[in-house]
Amino acid sequence: MTALLPKLPAVPDSIRDRILTGTRTEALHRALLAETEAMHALELSGTGTAETLPAGFNIAAWNMERCLFPEASAALLAPHYPGIVLLSEVDHGMSRTGQRNTTAEMAAGLGMHYAYGVEFFELGLGGPTERKFCKDDFNSLGFHGNAILSTVPFERATLIRLDDHGHWFMPGENATDPEQPRLGGRMAVAATVPTEAGPLCVVSTHLESNAGVAHRGAQFDRLMDAVDAFAPDLPVVIGGDLNTGNHLPPDFDWQRETLFDAARARGYHWDLTPEGVTTRASLITPHPSRRMKLDWFCARDVTGQAGPLLASLGPDGTPLSDHECVVAEVRLGQV
Repeated sequence: MTALLPKLPAVPDSIRDRILTGTRTEALHRALLAETEAMHALELSGTGTAETLPAGFNIAAWNMERCLFPEASAALLAPHYPGIVLLSEVDHGMSRTGQRNTTAEMAAGLGMHYAYGVEFFELGLGGPTERKFCKDDFNSLGFHGNAILSTVPFERATLIRLDDHGHWFMPGENATDPEQPRLGGRMAVAATVPTEAGPLCVVSTHLESNAGVAHRGAQFDRLMDAVDAFAPDLPVVIGGDLNTGNHLPPDFDWQRETLFDAARARGYHWDLTPEGVTTRASLITPHPSRRMKLDWFCARDVTGQAGPLLASLGPDGTPLSDHECVVAEVRLGQV
């Protein structure tokens, strides 16, 4: 059961101490995850500009890579008038992003409601390229996660966890990132919103980067099952960083992923996704040769057309993220 709160609670020091001092096992991770209130809640706040979305509107999905620049990022989206924005990798109370609630700041800049959920509770300050942005040697909250922004109020919302075994928690040779201890795992935020053609389910998700095809396929199956349970018979738009082709060197071939056909078999299509590579070199990820197509829209009972692939650059040319923003026009009913 997802608690819907105006403000997420901080993680108690007792949980932090057990992460740092306990023997890191899957069992301990599951126990800590179950005990931590913020990992089973969504922060709902913000103010929108409408009560009902039109039957045709723009939607955006963007991996923010921590969201170093919320104001500039909101300004990049504003001319495209998105009714819904699906965000991943957004910080809340992290030193590297000035301890800000970056989702709330983007929502304020766009005049939108937001629903924010925690993917990871992070105890570290990040990698070497992130630490140069830190002015504090601590995180006030340590939250990193996914969000949905909406011009209209949410009818219902839920957090969907896609794994609980501690992929980024385990020690030693199994550690994904031993220098950055964290609690949590990949997840999604789902919500229903009112439109002139009836309710629509929108989902912001982020699949595992440090894994192979089977792992991501299982996560996407779990996500589709959860969406069916949350919003049966509703049209659906899922958007986000699916990490397709990641951890599949040397060519990072996204076409090797099984999740595309698995979704088609369940009535979904991928037609709303713009053409082109969706990653770029950034301030945190300065790897110009790593070019991948990671970001997608997956829709069911929704038509429309792929929009532009927005270059993730501020007005002065500063990279805002290591991902471009994908945009589409969504149409419901007879539009």
